[in-house]
Amino acid sequence: MNNMIGKMLDNRYELLEVIGSGGMAVVYKAKCHRLNRLVAVKVLKSDLAEDADFRRRFRDESQAVAMLSHPNIVSVYDVSRGETEYIVMELIDGITLKQYMEKRGQLNWREALHFITQIMKALSHAHSRGIIHRDIKPQNIMVLRDGSVKVADFGIACLANSANTLTQEALGSVHYMSPEQARGDRTDARSDIYSAGVVLYEMLTGRLPFEGDNAVSVAIQHLSSVPLSPREINPDVPEALELICMKAMASDLEKRYASADEMLADLEEFRKNPEVDLDFTIETCTARPWTSPRSISPPCTPSPRHRRCRRRTTRRKKRHPRTSWARASCSRSSARRWPRWHSSCCSGTRSSAIFSAASRRRRSMWCRISSA
Repeated sequence: MNNMIGKMLDNRYELLEVIGSGGMAVVYKAKCHRLNRLVAVKVLKSDLAEDADFRRRFRDESQAVAMLSHPNIVSVYDVSRGETEYIVMELIDGITLKQYMEKRGQLNWREALHFITQIMKALSHAHSRGIIHRDIKPQNIMVLRDGSVKVADFGIACLANSANTLTQEALGSVHYMSPEQARGDRTDARSDIYSAGVVLYEMLTGRLPFEGDNAVSVAIQHLSSVPLSPREINPDVPEALELICMKAMASDLEKRYASADEMLADLEEFRKNPEVDLDFTIETCTARPWTSPRSISPPCTPSPRHRRCRRRTTRRKKRHPRTSWARASCSRSSARRWPRWHSSCCSGTRSSAIFSAASRRRRSMWCRISSA
């Protein structure tokens, strides 16, 4: 899209230079000739712009976010009305929190407190207006020269994730993904709170709570593992701030902060008194809503179908000892695996069954087939 430099959008915005690029769009520094000011223009990539449904969603989300007005949120000024899909945003003089942490490493807890408080204020404002970010991560948080923070891509980030598969951008997002997002469940404001908790954890410790070779392995850890507490990595972290971080990252929605305002209240109490005694512990935050596969759903007893399958396989092998050896071997292998598949799918222990509602539908389908 470099050939767009110098182009005038809607007779108003002149694209000057590329300042960023992601999986969904290219961001340009531009000049608004009507108001004589510099802005940032995010132009949708051509392959996505060809999708009429995606264009409609992009425009609807952009218009919704344009109604947000908060000092800790990157302002959206305008939305395209012509052939080229774009949004016009405030031009930020700063760097992303990701770049900031790469330079500084582990942050001082006071600086981390300063940043997370501003992030939560931005989330509180957006949530009060029914807008969920769904992709809070350091790459979407801007640190300005004066030390203030602005959250970017409200409502737009979820569109980018739906358009991307396992790109590097998606791999970056999964480290901050809430357990309910990993399962494919419906998300709400608490999903943003979990992601903000991961950002706070990374600022305090200089590392992510979960690492893996691929997106799936990281997502599984969000569902089934408990991270080291921040103080185990960085003993300088105050105990109360550690508790706030771990409660924000609670995998059980009922144990997580119910709202950004609730978390802000604890952050304010801690700011006033770092020795404050909060009314919860790490153990209550990290307790999982499930203790074993049986707590999800009772496992089924093996179906008689696999016994019939084995009998047919044995008879087939006797009738065709040579010519059907390969076919019989495959059937025997399938017959041996059937009871394991059947039981594990019904009990919810197969790793593939944890990611989406579609997987749970497949699980119930296995049960119906097996009982036939």
